[in-house]
Amino acid sequence: MSGHSKWSTIKRKKGAADAKRGQVFTRLTREIVMAAREGGGDPDSNFRLRLAVDRARAQNMPKENIERAIKRGTGQDKEGSAFEQVTYEGYGPHGVAVMIECVTENRNRTVADLRHTLSKSGGSLGEAGSVGWQFTRQAYFSIPADKVDFDTVFMLAADAGADDVTEEDGVIEITAPVEAFKSISDQLRAANIQPEEAQLRMVANQEMELGPDETLQVMRFLESLEDLDDVQNVYSNLQISDEVLASMESEE
Repeated sequence: MSGHSKWSTIKRKKGAADAKRGQVFTRLTREIVMAAREGGGDPDSNFRLRLAVDRARAQNMPKENIERAIKRGTGQDKEGSAFEQVTYEGYGPHGVAVMIECVTENRNRTVADLRHTLSKSGGSLGEAGSVGWQFTRQAYFSIPADKVDFDTVFMLAADAGADDVTEEDGVIEITAPVEAFKSISDQLRAANIQPEEAQLRMVANQEMELGPDETLQVMRFLESLEDLDDVQNVYSNLQISDEVLASMESEE
């Protein structure tokens, strides 16, 4: 399992999502709004919206909240018209490259928050393209291994165009080219297999290895970025070792 995925799993175990459920709902709402605006309000024909709604349901978001977010995205409710999706690039502590995906109705506020968080940690925002070349967009799915048969998932994913299917630490991970994202999701859905995560994410072409103390410092910096209201996803080229993960997992 990749370091990024292991760290996500640790955060879930520590209950970070539950502790910040209001923030989770805000992010899910914005994702639904953007998906509905981009591809319409029908989850059956709008794949991105279907995934966003599935994630919202998995977090127990009330049905009326989901429906209201869809209406905001389709223009039936004007509140959603101001949102836009923006990706920022920059560098964190020790020169670690970061890609920061945001959904915002106020770019000036978002940029100010990002600059403050980055500069406080010794980093900086970069120009468009300054960091992006170090990453490749990839389709990604994770499925709890105790709920499905690995061979079944492997065959379904391979037939749908996956690059790799692995199992580690009780999680089956599927990685694939972006263009295989919908076909894999459709195959899993047809087999009644519900991924815990299903997304397009940025993956570093080459990871940066730091010492344990520096790695922990960068991980806490990445957490501070993730805590910003307008931030949806944060990706970096930091290599996260098992030693550092164990240290983070043991923290209260």
